[in-house]
Amino acid sequence: MLPGMGTGGRSEPGPRPEAGGVEVAADALEEGDRPISGGALAPLRIPLFRRVFAGAFISNVGSWMQNVVLGAIAYDLTDSAVFVGVLLFAQLGPMLLFSMVGGLLADLVDRRRLLIGVAITQGLLSLGLAAAIRPDEPSKGLLVLLVFLIGVGQSIYGPTYSALLPVLVGRHNLKGAIALNSAQMNGSRVIGPAIGSALLSRFGGELVFSLNAATYLVVIGALLSVELPAPPGDPSGEQGLRRLLSGLRVAREDRVIGRCLSVIFLYSLLSLPFIGQLPTLADRNLGIESTSPQYGYLYALFGLGALTGALSIGTWLKDWDLERVARQGLLAFAGALAVFGVLRSPGPAYLVVLVVGFFYFAVITSLSTVLQQQVDDANRGRVMALWMMGFGGTVPVGNLIAGPLIEWTSVTTVVLFGAATAVWLAWYADVRREPSRRRADRTLTSA
Repeated sequence: MLPGMGTGGRSEPGPRPEAGGVEVAADALEEGDRPISGGALAPLRIPLFRRVFAGAFISNVGSWMQNVVLGAIAYDLTDSAVFVGVLLFAQLGPMLLFSMVGGLLADLVDRRRLLIGVAITQGLLSLGLAAAIRPDEPSKGLLVLLVFLIGVGQSIYGPTYSALLPVLVGRHNLKGAIALNSAQMNGSRVIGPAIGSALLSRFGGELVFSLNAATYLVVIGALLSVELPAPPGDPSGEQGLRRLLSGLRVAREDRVIGRCLSVIFLYSLLSLPFIGQLPTLADRNLGIESTSPQYGYLYALFGLGALTGALSIGTWLKDWDLERVARQGLLAFAGALAVFGVLRSPGPAYLVVLVVGFFYFAVITSLSTVLQQQVDDANRGRVMALWMMGFGGTVPVGNLIAGPLIEWTSVTTVVLFGAATAVWLAWYADVRREPSRRRADRTLTSA
């Protein structure tokens, strides 16, 4: 998954597209720093952003095609939910282990070259998956290894991509850009599994993995067509391990950044395991089989709700106080999730899961926007690496914990605990900035 967008500082103008045939990020930034009305759609008027956005969407569709097919193939090979869990941990676990390394690289090296290198590697690994499942008895160890390496690549790609995107839009377009990026993430989560499942049943997993590899060519082409300014220097002068861990220092010293990161860690770990356990909930509470079309509708409505929630931050909620939106969204999410957990009829569940999805990603997008507005460019990669660790890396951990708890108690108990945690987080998620910082932001915006 590609992370949210952020703010960017100015750089010296480079050659114009018509002069050199290659668009330069500084040109897009100058255009993006001008106020453009239109909310979430305004960033699409920036050609450079539009190109990168389209590449990200196509690549994410391919990734979700691959993800849903991986789970199906893993279960078909072993008839074991444990192996499916192992594969999920191999895919997402590296975000906990390597995201800080990716964030450090994002703040040190040429981000465009790093992204191109990782994209090439990810494409080759997807082709490796296609080859690995070709035998009648594929090697489970090889599958886990390839998926783990893909996860390592994503833990480097994600923070780097997040640190690069702020140069594509200015502060005036920040909310819209983050909302659009969140929307394409969730839109791809609806479209990708549908395409992947259809192709798997008709053509097999090899074609799906090969098509995902091809989607990286779109990203590579977009990156090759631009020139980007070098990462800003690090004024702290830190080296070695201290530099690697400097994102933690920033989070400790900046109350807003630290609180945003704490909330996303706890939210993902304790309130969101229901997403991974949605097949269990559908089967045990609603009588919906996970292989049935009805389950596909349930998951698609959840994704549609998340897509709408993401877009809301850049459209009808664009002028709202996002600190308040995050806290009130957590309360609304808790109420909707509690209702969803106690339902025993499929009919109302389709409507309620739409509401759950809406507030789930409205909260995520609000917190991401507040964080990106607060962090400075010199530390952006390392701080966004921590965000990715919280948003993605804790998901498999939460599911590993939730599985035994569901067997010991019930899926309803785990869901209600997640709802109760969200209520507490609504109190804890006080991410209001100091008055001096707010004044500085207003001064910068007016300038």
